[in-house]
Amino acid sequence: MDNRALTRAFKLAAQLMELHDENPFKVRAMEGTATALDALSFPVAEVERSGLPDRTGLSKTAAAKVAELLDTGTFSDLQRLLDTTPPGVVEMLAIKGIGPKKIRSLWRELGLETIEQLREAAETDQVSKLKGFGKKTQDSILELLEFAGQSKGKLLYPQAEKLGDELAQLLRAGLQTEQVAVAGEIRRRLETVETVYLVAAAAAPEKAHALLNTTAGLVADARRSGPFAWRGTARESGTRVEVLLVQPEDFVTEVFLNSAAEAHLSEQLPHSSAHNFTLRQLARREKFQQEEALYEKAGLQFIVPELREGLGEIALAADKKLPRLLEDGDLRGSLHNHSTYSDGNHSIREMATWLRDHGYEYLGLCDHSQAAHYANGLSVERVRQQHQEIDQLNTELAPFRIFKGIESDILGDGSLDYPADVLASFDFIVASVHSNLKMDEAKATNRLLRAIENPYCTMLGHPTGRLLLRRQGYPINYKAVIDACAQHHVIIEINANPWRLDLDWRWVRYALDQGVPLSINPDAHHTNGYEDMRYGVLMGRKGHLTKEMTFNAKSVAGVAAYFEARKAGIKPPLEFRKSLFE
Repeated sequence: MDNRALTRAFKLAAQLMELHDENPFKVRAMEGTATALDALSFPVAEVERSGLPDRTGLSKTAAAKVAELLDTGTFSDLQRLLDTTPPGVVEMLAIKGIGPKKIRSLWRELGLETIEQLREAAETDQVSKLKGFGKKTQDSILELLEFAGQSKGKLLYPQAEKLGDELAQLLRAGLQTEQVAVAGEIRRRLETVETVYLVAAAAAPEKAHALLNTTAGLVADARRSGPFAWRGTARESGTRVEVLLVQPEDFVTEVFLNSAAEAHLSEQLPHSSAHNFTLRQLARREKFQQEEALYEKAGLQFIVPELREGLGEIALAADKKLPRLLEDGDLRGSLHNHSTYSDGNHSIREMATWLRDHGYEYLGLCDHSQAAHYANGLSVERVRQQHQEIDQLNTELAPFRIFKGIESDILGDGSLDYPADVLASFDFIVASVHSNLKMDEAKATNRLLRAIENPYCTMLGHPTGRLLLRRQGYPINYKAVIDACAQHHVIIEINANPWRLDLDWRWVRYALDQGVPLSINPDAHHTNGYEDMRYGVLMGRKGHLTKEMTFNAKSVAGVAAYFEARKAGIKPPLEFRKSLFE
């Protein structure tokens, strides 16, 4: 079990203890263990069991629970709670927005033991009659259940990619071929995945079926669907898994046909060499050894898999106007990161030196502002202390640069947390919404517009506040928000945390068309969080993001010049923006 799995187990135990109304001090202790595990920078599973208390800083009692969890997959307190809780009630705990206390009332007072029973009780107006609920809470529960139902069986992109890669590795080894590819939604880099789809060359399909039937640790309900197809469901998530078995000579064609959206495959090709044909028809007419050859035959630039959505990419490819897309290696720094000053797990020095040692030029530190009490937001005095530490570290770590930033809460009326003189002390400000997420579209949009108009707002953070598969983002008028960012020269982040990936990639092209630079921000609370920048790059690429329009692909000098110009009140016209980045 990795550290995240350990943390989830202790968080679940704390929820179950609260559900059963157990001693609150013991609940807090369980939560404390989860927090301590989440903060560790080394794999707990690799520590000798006898050394767990010393290496982790946990008490002997907590360390014994961790050891038991590592050895058996559970621990006695957790198992006792699971054994006395209906599985459907445990499932309710996973619905973000309904806490253990409310679930206890629903279970004990209404006898609800499944998600289906909860939905029926809410639809028949039984929930609103419970003390502490009411009509508004009941409606909120129905909305949460609707979202949870839509999310069921889906995986975040990194989870789906991991499962797909594990299955592909198994097939390559077992079939002794390199002609195995993860296809479908994963290859197109969609942020959430409904089906983990693979294509494998198998001259003898029976051998592949026998091999796939041994994947019980990863896939349940394995079954064949004819000689050339195999299906199952991912054991933990219930996500569909499908493997298409093809003859080796058909491998490239089938990978292509099973990696593009229908709109991409069915659009009529514009050039005379392939006129009146679609890409699907062209792929079926003849065999291609590489996808590049297929696009060349169609008279198109090569279109990378993540763009194959049928959203205008074929017309651009026909006119040879597809841009060179952003790549991981183009990023030169990381903006929007947290430290132990607020709710991060590593010190400023640790966050900075990790980036420096991995070839980056700068860190933008953006701990939470004072309104974020839940995240240990910085008081004005602590802001001054942090700035002094950053000055000292910049002297020590030069030419590496730490920029003084803050993730300033956008308050309910659209104003930014801190008075103007404090806001002016930062190099840059990421403005984000963290509270009051139930506004309608008009109010939520106006709130963002007011924040964007603030002269201290440098960058808009995770514009909708969404948590994929867990919480819908608040509704906003995307065009109005992006247009305002263009008018006021505000950068928009693509929050690269796999739970967020916000700004949604579907709006990246519109932002680029308006001349709005984007920043790939990991929102890192741990040095491991820097790895998430890859997912932000993938989402940017889906929206045609280039190096030139990516703010943190700029040099440290270019970023510093941009921040200094903004602080001086200079808002350069669009045509001069790029010169600031050089």
